[in-house]
Amino acid sequence: MVKVIIIGSGNVAQHLIAAFQHSKNTGGETELVQVFSRTQNTLTNVLDTELITSDIENILDADLYIIAVSDDAIDTVAAQLPFKNRLVVHTSGSVGLDILDDNNRRGVFYPLQTFTKNKAVDFKTIPICLESENSTDFRLLDKVAKAISDKVFAINSEQRKALHVAAVFVNNFTNHLYTIGNEICKENQVPFDILKPLILETAQKIMTISPEEGQTGPAKRNDIKTIEAHQLFLAGKNQSTIYKIITQSIQDHGKKL
Repeated sequence: MVKVIIIGSGNVAQHLIAAFQHSKNTGGETELVQVFSRTQNTLTNVLDTELITSDIENILDADLYIIAVSDDAIDTVAAQLPFKNRLVVHTSGSVGLDILDDNNRRGVFYPLQTFTKNKAVDFKTIPICLESENSTDFRLLDKVAKAISDKVFAINSEQRKALHVAAVFVNNFTNHLYTIGNEICKENQVPFDILKPLILETAQKIMTISPEEGQTGPAKRNDIKTIEAHQLFLAGKNQSTIYKIITQSIQDHGKKL
């Protein structure tokens, strides 16, 4: 049984806790033996109290320590760990494994998904990107990752940085565009629900064709009159700038420089 400790109590930490608990309950070969949280009551609704510690000096022995905190806090937390030569990983998509203190063996355990508090996810479908400093540690990470996910990949720091940037475009930016669409609907007394089938179809079709093949709309067709009408409708708003930039990007896509 591989013993795992999670350090952190935010969204990623809580979803990992749920995934490891589910794995153990279904006969998996990993065991979550402890979680460190500076504020112990943050986790009392998801974990037995005896498995939680708020004293970093009381962290138990384990095979793997997963730091699931904000990017800005990773190096500080790693430097405070009261042990040496153990396998310590972080869950960030945007920083390399070298941010971790070299007193310990270092790695990355990056689940590529958007996590929202109190919204359950099927962890088995979530890609987990792994990196380590040696093959022995990678085999352990691979075993732990496969206990909670069916999609496990070896991804180095530069590749992971690229993935994280790509994820910002397809997730965070896209969600912001949904927000703008919702605002436009509200301002004009139109139910946003009318757009939801379109949103679903847009997402579903790239499961079978490339995003380039799936591109439609006035920018793709170079429908100048429609584009000008939209820009006039949005005149004087930040939305107009976003519309212009994305329209130009679609029109320029694939052109030879």
